[in-house]
Amino acid sequence: MSGLGRLEAPRRRSIRVRLLLLALLPLGIVLPVLLAVLTTWGDDYLDRLLIAKVRADLAVAHGYYERVAAGVGRAVEGLAGSTRLEAVLARPAVARDGAVGELLAGARQGMKLDFLYFLDVDRDSAAIADWPVLSQAAAGQALTVSDVMSAEQLRLLDPRLADQARTNILTTANATPDERANEERGLVIHAAAPVRDAAGRLRGVLAGGVLLNKNLEFIDRLNEIVYPAGALLLGSQGTATLFLGDVRVATNVRLFEGGRAIGTRVSAAVHRTVLDAGLTWLDRAFVVTDWYVSGYEPLLDSHGQRVGMLYVGFLDEPFAAARRAALALIVGLFVLAMAVAGVFAFFWARRVFRPIERMHATMHAIEHDEPDARVGAVTSRDELGDLAVHFDRLLDRLQAQAASLKRWGEALDAEVTKRTAELEQAVADLKAAQSQLVMNEKLAAIGQLTAGVAHEINNPVAVIQGNLDVLRDILGPVAKPVEPEVRLIQEQVHRIRLIVAKLLQFARPQDYVGYLEPVAPAALIQDSLVLVCHLLKRGTIAVDQHLDSVRNVLCNRNELQQVLINLMVNAIQAMPDGGVLTLAAEDWDESDMPVGLRLVVADTGPGLTPAERERLFKPFYTARKPDGTGLGLWVSQSLVERYGGRITVDSEAGKGSRFSVWLRFEPLPA
Repeated sequence: MSGLGRLEAPRRRSIRVRLLLLALLPLGIVLPVLLAVLTTWGDDYLDRLLIAKVRADLAVAHGYYERVAAGVGRAVEGLAGSTRLEAVLARPAVARDGAVGELLAGARQGMKLDFLYFLDVDRDSAAIADWPVLSQAAAGQALTVSDVMSAEQLRLLDPRLADQARTNILTTANATPDERANEERGLVIHAAAPVRDAAGRLRGVLAGGVLLNKNLEFIDRLNEIVYPAGALLLGSQGTATLFLGDVRVATNVRLFEGGRAIGTRVSAAVHRTVLDAGLTWLDRAFVVTDWYVSGYEPLLDSHGQRVGMLYVGFLDEPFAAARRAALALIVGLFVLAMAVAGVFAFFWARRVFRPIERMHATMHAIEHDEPDARVGAVTSRDELGDLAVHFDRLLDRLQAQAASLKRWGEALDAEVTKRTAELEQAVADLKAAQSQLVMNEKLAAIGQLTAGVAHEINNPVAVIQGNLDVLRDILGPVAKPVEPEVRLIQEQVHRIRLIVAKLLQFARPQDYVGYLEPVAPAALIQDSLVLVCHLLKRGTIAVDQHLDSVRNVLCNRNELQQVLINLMVNAIQAMPDGGVLTLAAEDWDESDMPVGLRLVVADTGPGLTPAERERLFKPFYTARKPDGTGLGLWVSQSLVERYGGRITVDSEAGKGSRFSVWLRFEPLPA
């Protein structure tokens, strides 16, 4: 690198002498160069200042927009968690809807919202699922976003909102061609928060928002914050606009007639940059009637789609006029200086200013990602020459320090990442080991207890059965009057033995593990149907089959058939008056990778309540079957989980039940 090393004490000429010469000698050649440099650099520098100004203005406008959105979110979330709403929702259903409407009407006016409504999580589930902001709230997370609502949606909320949103689209020069005559949609700040009862259960979603179309109070306040009085020099005027698509729906930009330019559209160049490409526009742009130093940024809705723009900008003409005036002044001074300056001073001026120009160029190059740029050797033997040398040395030292800091930072980041990964893995391993240990202890305790209970029950059952057989042999025909009672005792003894067998099957599953073989779902379902056909004939039950999967699973055929028959029998018993029994075999894929298959058994019976679903797979619980043992689903779940699968149920009171058996290709290793 040039400019480095130890310098000998040079012979110096005083800079004061040179400045005196510069003051006395004409500068007819230096001044044109300086004029061109200053004009070019000044224009570029002013442009960068203006762009930096509008960038800062856009950031302020964005911050105010986010602050307004946050205020709407806080208001909705505060009301959702208030005791007032909780008390109203706790009222009887007859009086609840009216009380909720009254509360929301008053709260909407107090919070200065354009709409505020409550959606019940049970009654309005379809409406909640249509909007990400509502579904997020239903999942327990409050959210505030910008959304676009159709005229129909606005009219459902409040007919006045639909009228406010309707905007006549005006013909605008340089805009993208569009045949629309009106914009019916509305740009809203939409917030939603979960509503829970005193027990913490989700009751619904509270949603509210503000319509931004023709919201002059909002746009004027934004403009006042970004461009307060005296913020712009030279008489320039600041403007702000909210766009829905490329249409101005709220603005303080004026037309030639003096009215607001609502309904005009953005230029095609800005449309391509901001709405099509999703970039921020920071440059001059023609806005309705004049050129403005402009900043545009896209607005995203809850679906992540670009639905509009936020704009701020100020008139460019005052600054252009100032540039022209400054240029005229400089030209006048140049002409005056040319009249009195001489050619001799030019050569001296170049030698004086050369180190400064090279230092400026070096700084500019470094600013534009050229860290190796240096001033280099200079011929000047004065203070400026020494300054250039020291400047290069300082740059070398700073570059070396920056490289050292970068290497140290990279090493530190790598070490932190490594230690963090090791710690996370250790924590995960510990949690997995703890969970497995707890589960093994629970299963061992349950199995030991179950085996003991089954053994103790078997002994008296055997005595009862033996005495019952002796009683039949001794009494013979004499026992005919009590034959129903004897038969009842026999049935109950058989039932007790069945319960004991299922308990032992759970307590000692290794004793019941059968031969594993590939099992085809379609054939298994057909074989199981044959075994329950006598139950199907008792009522008007139709069978609907959808056997779409051709995959095989490795399991014990008899055990899997036991699970299917148990589910089929339960489904048939749930339809005493007839219905449709649906049987299906489907592929089970995750992340486009095959995992196994799913067997489905569905009925059109009365369905299950949430309380019944919660206890469905617990032992000795039967849903609406007083003669059942309550062990069928419990044992079935144990058999399926033994193969690494699971059983799930989807049911709603009055709409039937749907049981799904998820089976992997091969059992998971124990």
